[in-house]
Amino acid sequence: MSWFVRKDKGIQTPTEMKREAPDGLWYQCPNCKKIMHTREHKLNAYTCVHCNYHEKIGSEAYFSILFDDNEFAELDASMISGDPLNFVDTKAYPDRIKSTMAKTGLRDAVRTAYGPLNGRIVTMAVMDFNFIGGSMGSVVGEKIARAIDYAIKNKTPFLMISRSGGARMMEAGFSLMQMAKTSAKLALLSEAKLPYVSLLTDPTTGGVTASYAMLGDFNIAEPDSLIGFAGPRVIRETIGKDLPKGFQSAEFVLEHGFLDFIVDRKDLKDKLTNLFRMLE
Repeated sequence: MSWFVRKDKGIQTPTEMKREAPDGLWYQCPNCKKIMHTREHKLNAYTCVHCNYHEKIGSEAYFSILFDDNEFAELDASMISGDPLNFVDTKAYPDRIKSTMAKTGLRDAVRTAYGPLNGRIVTMAVMDFNFIGGSMGSVVGEKIARAIDYAIKNKTPFLMISRSGGARMMEAGFSLMQMAKTSAKLALLSEAKLPYVSLLTDPTTGGVTASYAMLGDFNIAEPDSLIGFAGPRVIRETIGKDLPKGFQSAEFVLEHGFLDFIVDRKDLKDKLTNLFRMLE
C-alpha cells in the first residue's frame, strides 16, 4: 500500500493562497530562449550563461560594470535638447523629448562621467539607445565634447561606448554638425597624447559610425554587433545585389580591417585596463 494517497483529484489550493513568481525574477535569452535567474544574468555582465548572447544595455549597466564599485561622478547631467527647428512630425519635438524623458528616466541619448576603472581614473561617454534610438543630436555632441575637454584638462583616458541609429532627424543640420565638433575635440585629445578607446555595440550606425565611433586609438566591438553607415536594406536596394553573409556584423567588419578586435563584455574591464596601460 502506498504511504501517500491523494483523496481528491487535482490540486485544491484556494485562490487566495496562490503566489505568483515576482516580476523580473527570471530572464529568457532572446537568442537561445533558455531561462536563467536575473541575478545570474546580471553577474555575467548581462550575457547569456548558455549561449553568450550579449543583451543590449545602456549607460546604467555599463557604469556598474566598468566603474569600481559603481562609483563615478556624472558630467552635465541636467543638459536637455532645445527645439532649434520647431520640428513637428507625429508630435512636436519638445513633446517627444518630454515623453521620452518620462519613459526612460534619461535626459538624452548619452551620459558622461568620470571615475576609477581598476584604480585608473577614466572619462567615459555611454550612449542609451532607448532615448530616441540613441540618435545623435546637439546634446549628444555637446556632452561628448565637454567630456573630452574634461579628459584633456584632467589628463585621463577617454572611453566612448556607442549604440546609435545615427543623426537625429528632428535637428537636421544641427545634428550633423556634431560629427565635426566631436571629431575636432578628439583631434585635440590626440594632440594631448591621451588615449581614446571606442567601443562599438549593437547597433552602431549612421553619423555616429562616420565620426567619433571610428576614430579611436583602438576601435573595438562586442560580439555580433551591427556596425555600418547605411542599413543593409538601403545598401541592397542601392546596389541591386544580395549582400555577403554576416554583412555589417562586428566579425565581418573586423575581417575587413575596420576594427582592432572583438571583446566579450565579461572581459571588457580588464581589456580596457590593459589598453590604457599600453597607450600611456
